[in-house]
Amino acid sequence: MLKMRYLILYVTNLETSLTFYTETFGLNIRGNHGTYVELDTGQTILAMIQRDNVQELTGLTYKNPQEPSQTFEIGFVTDDVFATIEDLRSKDVKIIKEPITKPWGQTVAYVADPDGHFIEICSSMDE
Repeated sequence: MLKMRYLILYVTNLETSLTFYTETFGLNIRGNHGTYVELDTGQTILAMIQRDNVQELTGLTYKNPQEPSQTFEIGFVTDDVFATIEDLRSKDVKIIKEPITKPWGQTVAYVADPDGHFIEICSSMDE
């Protein structure tokens, strides 16, 4: 069985993104390897690499290292979506969608990181 261990964001400015995720979201640095940084989020590691270093570090061809992309979203679960969004708003985080309660009972809101990656702030579905 496969298990998701980490997700790597390609970011425009590593320091800006690192500050956003550590100071705004309160994530701790798990490992700092220069142009590649890992953050502790629980069971899954959120890592980031500066866009212009992707090909050098991975050997993969990256179409346009300067072009942001929103082809996925990151999800963070919280006990209080409304309070979390208000806290993020007070830190000048871009709120994309205000909290709403979905028909299945989950409360969901969306914000954006400095590169425009979509971040879902939601209530747990485990309850």
